[in-house]
Amino acid sequence: MHIVVTGAAGFIGSNLVRALNARGETNILAVDNLSRADKFRNLADCEIADYLDKEHFRAALDAGSFDGEIAAILHQGACSDTMQTDGRYMMDNNFRYSSDLLAYCQSESVPLIYASSASVYGAGPVFKEGRANEKPLNVYGYSKFLFDQIVRRRWEDNSAQVVGLRYFNVYGPREAHKGRMASVAMHCCDQFRKSGKVTLFEGSGGYAAGEQRRDFVSVDDVVRVNLYFLDNPAKSGIFNCGTGASQTFNDVAVATINALRAAQGKNALTLAELKTQAMIEYGPFPPGLQDKYQSFTEADIDDLRAAQYSAPFADVQAGVGRYVGWLLANR
Repeated sequence: MHIVVTGAAGFIGSNLVRALNARGETNILAVDNLSRADKFRNLADCEIADYLDKEHFRAALDAGSFDGEIAAILHQGACSDTMQTDGRYMMDNNFRYSSDLLAYCQSESVPLIYASSASVYGAGPVFKEGRANEKPLNVYGYSKFLFDQIVRRRWEDNSAQVVGLRYFNVYGPREAHKGRMASVAMHCCDQFRKSGKVTLFEGSGGYAAGEQRRDFVSVDDVVRVNLYFLDNPAKSGIFNCGTGASQTFNDVAVATINALRAAQGKNALTLAELKTQAMIEYGPFPPGLQDKYQSFTEADIDDLRAAQYSAPFADVQAGVGRYVGWLLANR
């Protein structure tokens, strides 16, 4: 029996494959779209049983080629570019593909654990799983929201586990291929190593420059949540996947710079000191972004805790510190 990981060569997908390998699981069917060929690097140190292009996988499911051979699907495959303006592509890739997988999994009684997104909440301010709080600001958020709605409508028909995880701001290893959509932590690290300073966005949404707040969550914690539900197939639902505590972009920049300084044997500096020494600066938003920007997010994780997920989440200082160490060793 295969465990299928879609988006396997992507950021969260490849981290899931590595975590499954660490548990001794190698009978993994990796599914992705390698039109961006450089993503293969994320799988180069992983053990998988087979690889299929996304469209070949969809056709194989339709043909019944995997009937009775799939133990679970960890569905991470999606277009995650919040600036994508091709709505037809976004809806096919994120909504229709996911809907097809849901139908297959229920027809075959196969557990489905899939990536949703905190983008469904739009500008907030309440980040609690519930229709009243869901107001996406872009077509990416809408594609994720609409699939969550389909899942909700079909709860009574489910023959197997269905879990949607609303990822907040995920950062960590194996995200370099995301380019401008990579995490703030990676951009801060790259900027500081190149120029000796970090540039954050100017103020927005009533927040001062760099004081916008997000729920920044380590990919290591995201993987642990996925595997928790994989190990507990009786648990279903749509759950926020974040730390439950927002932190500022300034916090991320300070943590990144100080981790880089520590690697050079230098002392840590405060935000005020970094600003005074022009190591942290602020600049304008790219055109078209500010009106689609979430200036505050913070996961309500009560439902996740009610599902008996009890592991702690790393804060920015610990998680970004670990990530910077990985970046220094691998880039």
